[in-house]
Amino acid sequence: MRVEYIFKTALRGVGANKMRAALTILGIIIGVMAIILIVSLGEGAQDLILGQIQSIGAKTIAIIPGRQPKGPTDIIATFTDSLKQKDLDVLGKKENAPHLNRIMPIVFGSQTAAYQNETYRPTIFGVTDFFADIYNLKLFEGRIFSDDEVKSYADVVIIGKKVRDELFGGEEALGERIKIKNRNFRIIGILSDEGQTSFFNFNELAIIPYTTAQQYIFGIKYFHRIIVEADEEANVDQTVEDIKRTLRDLHNITDPNKDDFFIETQASAMETVGTITSVLTLFLVAVAAISLIVGGIGIMNIMLVSVGERTREIGLRKAVGATEKNILTQFLFEATILTTVGGIIGIMAGAFLSFIASLLLTKFANLNWNFTFPVNAALIGFFVSVAVGLIFGLYPARQAAKKSPVEAMRYE
Repeated sequence: MRVEYIFKTALRGVGANKMRAALTILGIIIGVMAIILIVSLGEGAQDLILGQIQSIGAKTIAIIPGRQPKGPTDIIATFTDSLKQKDLDVLGKKENAPHLNRIMPIVFGSQTAAYQNETYRPTIFGVTDFFADIYNLKLFEGRIFSDDEVKSYADVVIIGKKVRDELFGGEEALGERIKIKNRNFRIIGILSDEGQTSFFNFNELAIIPYTTAQQYIFGIKYFHRIIVEADEEANVDQTVEDIKRTLRDLHNITDPNKDDFFIETQASAMETVGTITSVLTLFLVAVAAISLIVGGIGIMNIMLVSVGERTREIGLRKAVGATEKNILTQFLFEATILTTVGGIIGIMAGAFLSFIASLLLTKFANLNWNFTFPVNAALIGFFVSVAVGLIFGLYPARQAAKKSPVEAMRYE
């Protein structure tokens, strides 16, 4: 019997009960759709994060206090006071880091800001005037505080638009004073939304000189980060080595495994982010793939029911010359057709939902989210759905092929 005829017979068998066929493949559709959606959103998130890292600049180096986290239990080790003013002073000397161009300490934390009867709790970001360049920020109005204001512990602040809206509503904010921890800060600048590409939501920040933040807001003598810019991208690796050598000498560290700081470059950050997002996406895909197994079991159950209902048909076909191989092939084709159609619908539905999600994230979350169609995931989803049909359709097909034509013809 020709394969073409068997295939047409399988199509008629599937189309005999359209509602049952549609419900049968629902699990396959959901599984493949979930895989496409998860992988697409995972790739979009990775592109967004990597784009933000790249926007900071390839010459940027972050020095972070504590041990480099290698697992969840190490996270707390990063919150230490190992980076202090002496480190900043020593790194700033040209003989210690010849290719270091600029250096900026960072302190941050949350504190309540008040204006008249309005209050809001922004993140306080203590930095130097270098911050606008490194984070690619622009001002909506006003100015950046100067180096002299940093050195003189000035009570000046630059606020994000959300801070302005929460405290001032539609009123003019530039030049006004807000109270943070019982000190009056004069607003000298308001940040623009344009150009913001960092992990920080600068709309919710109040930016002040780091000296003021240390002395009057947080009461600390250490830094949460030190940001360094190399003079050339080609000199980043050498600058990293210079920083490590200088800090180890200053902290009396002879064993690199006992460093009380670690360093991240944009390249290492991108590698870490790529690894994390890939592992997370694979985990979620594995969870979503469970529905494919559930769908496959559903197909096997329905095919067994179908075999029972079509016993006389099987007996009649065998009586007119159909072999066990013909019957086996027909029922395998039926199962494979169901899962293949489910896979194709799932791919289209997943791509459509991913596209809608990217539009919503771009419009309502203000993210530069790009839609990506995961071709590899689509191919994997398609071939897995076909494989599910073959694997879970094999047992019902064998049951059908084994039926005796005499007994099948007698079946009522």
